[in-house]
Amino acid sequence: MKYVLGAKCVKCGREYAAVPDLTTCACGGILDIQYDYAAIRRDCSPRDLEGNPDRSMWRYRPFLPVEETTAPPPLRVGWSPLYKADRLAEELGLKTLYIKDDGLNPTASLKDRASAMAVAKAKEAGADTIACSSTGNAASSLAGNAAAAGFATYIFVPSRAPKGKVAQLRIFGATVISVDGSYEDTFELSKAAIDKWGWYNCNAAINPYLSEGKKTVTLEIMEQLGWQVPDYIALSVGDGCTIAGAWKGLKDLYAAGFIEKLPRLIAVQAEGCCPLNRAIQTGQPWQPMEENTLADSIAVGVPRNPDKALNAIRESEGVAVNVSDEEILAAMRLLGRTQGVFGEPAGVTGTAGVKKALELGLIPPDSTVASIVTGNGLKDVANGIKAAGEPMLVRPDMEALLAAFAAHHITPVERNH
Repeated sequence: MKYVLGAKCVKCGREYAAVPDLTTCACGGILDIQYDYAAIRRDCSPRDLEGNPDRSMWRYRPFLPVEETTAPPPLRVGWSPLYKADRLAEELGLKTLYIKDDGLNPTASLKDRASAMAVAKAKEAGADTIACSSTGNAASSLAGNAAAAGFATYIFVPSRAPKGKVAQLRIFGATVISVDGSYEDTFELSKAAIDKWGWYNCNAAINPYLSEGKKTVTLEIMEQLGWQVPDYIALSVGDGCTIAGAWKGLKDLYAAGFIEKLPRLIAVQAEGCCPLNRAIQTGQPWQPMEENTLADSIAVGVPRNPDKALNAIRESEGVAVNVSDEEILAAMRLLGRTQGVFGEPAGVTGTAGVKKALELGLIPPDSTVASIVTGNGLKDVANGIKAAGEPMLVRPDMEALLAAFAAHHITPVERNH
C-alpha cells in the first residue's frame, strides 16, 4: 500500500502494521489507519481526479488502504448524487443546502462503502467467509457485496430488523441469524461466533478498514462541491462509525492539501437512543441507553465506536442535536415532497437535525450545509407508510372520487385550455 504507514490505537497510541486482518488494539482501543500525507501531497492533487473516468469510491485510491494490485469488488459503490436542495433550503430558512443521496448505492445505503472495503481486505487476507452483526443496513450491504465477490456470509441481526433488510439478506444468500435481543446482544453473539470459527471480521467497530470505506462519502462531497468546504456536514449517528469515517476523510483531505479548511459536523441522534450526543451535551462520559426509536439503523444503545465518534464531534467543534421519532417521520415527508428523495428513518435523521438545529439557533440561517441521506426508504416501507399515511380508497366511479376529494379537502387544479 503505497501511502499507508500503518495503524495507530486511538486510546493508547500503540502502532501496528496494516495487515489485512487487522482488528483492535491489545488495550481494546480502535485503530486508525495512518497515511503519508506529504507523499500524497507530492504525488496527487485535485486536478488528477478531473480526468478520472472511474465514477466510484475507488477513484480515491491514494486515500484508501488497499494494495495497488487489489481489484475493486464487482458492485459499483459510491459517486452518489449531491443535489442542491433549493426548495428545501427555502422552506427551512437556510441559505444553501445540499443533499447527498447515498441510498442510491447498490444495496441502497452508505454502508456499501464499508462493505466494498471489507470485501477487498478479506480478499487480501485470503478469507472465504466473512461475518458481521448489524441493525440492518451493514448486514444487507455486506451480504450483497460479498455475494458479488463470491464470499460466504454469516450475518447477525436483532429480531427487530425491518423485513426489507432481512429480505435483502436472504436474497443475497447469507446465513442469517436473527437474535432475540438488543443490538448489544447481537454484537456479542457475532463476536463469539467469529472467534470460534475464524471468519473474517467485518464488525465496523472492530475492523478499522471499514471506516476507511465510509470516509469516501465526504471525499465525494468535497469533490462534487469543487473542493469548496461547506460550513456544516450533517449526518445521523448510531454506533459512531459513520461519523468517525466521515471526519477521517475530511482530515485526510485537509492534511493532503486538497481542502483549505474543515467543516463543522452536525451529529444527529434519536431522542430515544442518544448516548453519544448526551455525552457531548452534558460533558459526562457516555452511558448505555435503551434502544427506543423507530430509526432502527441508529438504534444503538451501546455504541461500538464511541471514542472516534466523540473525537470527531469535538474536534470539528460540532453540533449535537437529538430529534424525536415524529420529527424523523416529518423529515421523510419533507425530503420526499421538496426533493423527491425517499430516505428511511435513520437515513433522513441528519436532515431532521438540520431543521431542528436551525429552530434551536444552533446554526445560523446564512450557513451552507451538506446533509447525508444514508439509506433508501424502500428498506423500511412500514415506516414510510407511517410517515406518509395510507392512500384514499374509492369505488371506481366519479361520484365516489369527488366525495373522497371533498373528505380529504382536495381541490383538483383544472387545466387551462
